[in-house]
Amino acid sequence: MKYAYYPGCSLDATGIEYNLSTKLVAKNLEMELWEIPDWNCCGASSAHLTDHLFSLALPARNLAIAEKEGLDTVAIPCAACFLRSKAASEAVKSSPEMQQKISDVIEMDFQGKSEVLSMLDIMGKKIGLEKIKNQVTKPLTDMKVACYYGCLLVRPPKIAQSDDTEMPMVMDNIMEAIGAEPVPWSFKTECCGASHVVTKPEIGKEMIYEIIKNAQNSGAEAIATACPLCMLNLDMRQKQINARKGTNFNIPIYYFTELMAMSFGYQPKDVGMEKHFVPAEGLIQEVFGRSRREEA
Repeated sequence: MKYAYYPGCSLDATGIEYNLSTKLVAKNLEMELWEIPDWNCCGASSAHLTDHLFSLALPARNLAIAEKEGLDTVAIPCAACFLRSKAASEAVKSSPEMQQKISDVIEMDFQGKSEVLSMLDIMGKKIGLEKIKNQVTKPLTDMKVACYYGCLLVRPPKIAQSDDTEMPMVMDNIMEAIGAEPVPWSFKTECCGASHVVTKPEIGKEMIYEIIKNAQNSGAEAIATACPLCMLNLDMRQKQINARKGTNFNIPIYYFTELMAMSFGYQPKDVGMEKHFVPAEGLIQEVFGRSRREEA
């Protein structure tokens, strides 16, 4: 199936691994990703705080290009990009006046006809677990993963339209499909602090600390996410938190698509896993080693 693909700014910068792994996994699952030409920033974290109309017009322009192409679904990996785009889509559906205002600003007709979905929901719900299972050649047997959804995939509920605001399961189900063991834990939709880590570091780092501590106490040996900002905070800040708290956190953080790619037979280098701050390749090799010992 052909999807309009909006990678967003992060996947060209700090989230390169997400982009690489998403494209590899999509290829295996026979998904054609048509990258929206001349796409622009969705305005996450800045525009919606200053100008409401502008904050809707920025993502609406990308969606209008996809709509003009006649594609039914826009696939968005980044959680923030997804939420801003979904907000624009919902705004024009509920208000003809806003639809006209946005169309005037972007100088394109925009009706909000294309369905806006996170890549997580597309993989787990549109593609389906059975098709994912059929691609697994190297299951992540006994790999204990804490599935971390963060804020933007589930809130606000009327816009995000997640399967469950407090206890979503779509990523957990995908992890099970590729052979991993998702651990039950209570912080899967807690905020990682987002940009508070920069503006209010004491608050932001405390929030990250609580998430990683809870994952570790729940028996997780890794955390999977679908958000570039969550990935950056949880992966990059562990050393700082260890120095501050006297902890010894060393938990690899993965995009859920990286783990899917590994189970499909790709290598860590194929998805740029060496770019991680907390070394992430060793656990993958250890998990594959466990699988080989069990088969023997």
